[in-house]
Amino acid sequence: MKKAVFFDIDGTLIDCLKGITDITPRVKRAIGELKARGNYVFIATGRPYAFLNEALLDFGFDGFVLTNGAYVKIADKCIHKEAINKELIEKLVDKFEDLNVEYILQGEKYSYIKDTHKKLHSYYESYSVSKSYLEGNFNHKEVDVYKIEMLCNDQAGTDYCLTLGDSNFNYIYNLHDQTFELYSKANSKASGILKVLEYLDIPVENSYAFGDGKNDIEMLSTVGCGIAMGNADDYVKGFAKKVTDTVENDGVAIGIEKFIL
Repeated sequence: MKKAVFFDIDGTLIDCLKGITDITPRVKRAIGELKARGNYVFIATGRPYAFLNEALLDFGFDGFVLTNGAYVKIADKCIHKEAINKELIEKLVDKFEDLNVEYILQGEKYSYIKDTHKKLHSYYESYSVSKSYLEGNFNHKEVDVYKIEMLCNDQAGTDYCLTLGDSNFNYIYNLHDQTFELYSKANSKASGILKVLEYLDIPVENSYAFGDGKNDIEMLSTVGCGIAMGNADDYVKGFAKKVTDTVENDGVAIGIEKFIL
């Protein structure tokens, strides 16, 4: 029976901060071998579509679980999408504006960020994010938003963003960069993966996932075999069934060769 394998991007397939901005040749070969044997390969990421570079889009993945599961597509067909309530978005944006918090609203194809948010633009440039699908002229009341990321310029903004984990939202916080990722609790990479498996009629025990971050924990513990990267925190590794090597040591390829093929 066919298998479905899901890959996180940052810290798993690539690591831009360490200069690994493309999937390495060995990892490409290993994923190619999965496909050659008739298996499915998917991206499962916190990134929106706008943050996918041409190399990822053109690689040949069978689909994408995007914005932590809030938007899911197989080939060119969307099989699930659930935008954040527009009233909540309006309330958040008003507060961000008051507190000088830079933000980006991540949509279905385009993501929306003001041209004046220079620090946040610079942050994404460090991750080699293209501006092709970044829109600066928008009305936040009219766009569908699946995830929000913020950069705080002072303690007041940080303190407010730290209050946003509630019944509606989860967040990931990077203390060093003062950045947040805010996403709905109604969706996760795991819920998106389960929708893919149901659509393709693949049993959970035939699914695998590679990840390294806290937003990978649910998918690592939900799939048949969760494989943590060697560069993951020990806490994250505790939710995986297997642990492979680091990104720079072709950990994904080693994991595919050792645990799947």
